Amino acid sequence: MTTTPLVALQQPKDISLHEIEAELNAMWNSQSGDAAATASRASTFSMLIYEPEEFQQLLAVLGFYQGPIDGIHGPLTKEAVEAAQKSLKLPITGRIDPETLVCLRAEVAKLPLERLKISNLNLRGSNISDAIAARNPRRIITLCPTLGEDQGVTAEVSAYCPVQKGATDTLICSEYITLRGTKEALNRMGDVAAPLLIPDLPKFLWWKATPNPEQDLFKRLIEAAQCIVLDSSYFSDPESEFLKIQDLVDTGISVADLNWHRLLPWQELTAETFDPPERRASLTEVDRVVIDYEKGNAAQALMFLGWIASRLNWEPTAFIETGGAYDLKHIKFTGACQREIEAELAAIPTADAGEIIGDLIGLRLASTNPTANCSTILCSETTGCMRLEAGGAAQAGGYTQMVMALNDQKAEFLLSQQLQRWGREVLFEESLAVVVKMLRLRK
Repeated sequence: MTTTPLVALQQPKDISLHEIEAELNAMWNSQSGDAAATASRASTFSMLIYEPEEFQQLLAVLGFYQGPIDGIHGPLTKEAVEAAQKSLKLPITGRIDPETLVCLRAEVAKLPLERLKISNLNLRGSNISDAIAARNPRRIITLCPTLGEDQGVTAEVSAYCPVQKGATDTLICSEYITLRGTKEALNRMGDVAAPLLIPDLPKFLWWKATPNPEQDLFKRLIEAAQCIVLDSSYFSDPESEFLKIQDLVDTGISVADLNWHRLLPWQELTAETFDPPERRASLTEVDRVVIDYEKGNAAQALMFLGWIASRLNWEPTAFIETGGAYDLKHIKFTGACQREIEAELAAIPTADAGEIIGDLIGLRLASTNPTANCSTILCSETTGCMRLEAGGAAQAGGYTQMVMALNDQKAEFLLSQQLQRWGREVLFEESLAVVVKMLRLRK
């Protein structure tokens, strides 16, 4: 992803909560002469961001991480995770998987309150990705939960202007408001944060955690936003979280899952394999599906299966978890003419895990009809799918292809793309509805 230079119109400045609007207005009123001609307020959208970045704080409190609290999964963070996993006698992956997060929380819970102070530089809120800044948000309000003693909420304001290549001399500048405090303190501030959104502009909420409909802050913020942006790659229990997301959709809330967009290369290549007329006719013969994914998060595998089922009008009839080394899940469907379809989801341990927990590794489509021309194997270009190829599924005329991942799978980049899709995502909602039907059949 290319970077966009940012010019600081207003460096981060600490102020009291009741001074936020006055300080921003004073900043713009102070612009005069040449400055007024070269800087103007953005007017595209406004956004609330809930940015816990809990893992870096936990690592810092335990002495494993000395870098800034910024949510960037760079070399410093990976080294800290590996050191923590080694110390806690966990599998060394360099990633915050659910097991590692649980252990870190347990270790921090043993510490006295005075040990929870963090001296690391806190860049949340004032370190917005340039991929988002380049979309010219009018205002971004970031809520940053902190560990330690509840001392209320502090506020900080700043303004930055992305420098676009080939643009005019006028800089379009965005306002940033950062609210910091413990979860309990921020929970009390829901009524303060929501009114900071700009009226008459699209309003987004990027909730960088698992959705919690029971949390007062979450309830207040979703009432203020027109679109809720989530990322199911964060979820430690996606099966339960998908049910919550469906409840939100059922109430009429527009929900976007950034992890859904990581499936685009797999969806496109799957569709392309059935473009030839001689294969398109056999698509209805598919009745065996196997999906392999990186162990740790089944969200992508579930959504991809939901997508296939929604396109082919398969109705879920059973969901059986048999576990084992691959955490196997078997799902049955009924298709056209009461045809029975069987799907298997397998969590594959990988030595060289990718950036996103739960990335798809391989897909196999086949048929119990030996003459059907629908056999397909798709494999990740980085991991391959020897398990699928060794499964003996290749029929005559089978199709095998490598899938290239998106150039940038980071949440910030995907969000910058999402911000161009204002409105409901029908395909995602239809796929999610099938996933939820599957999950409600679990045994």
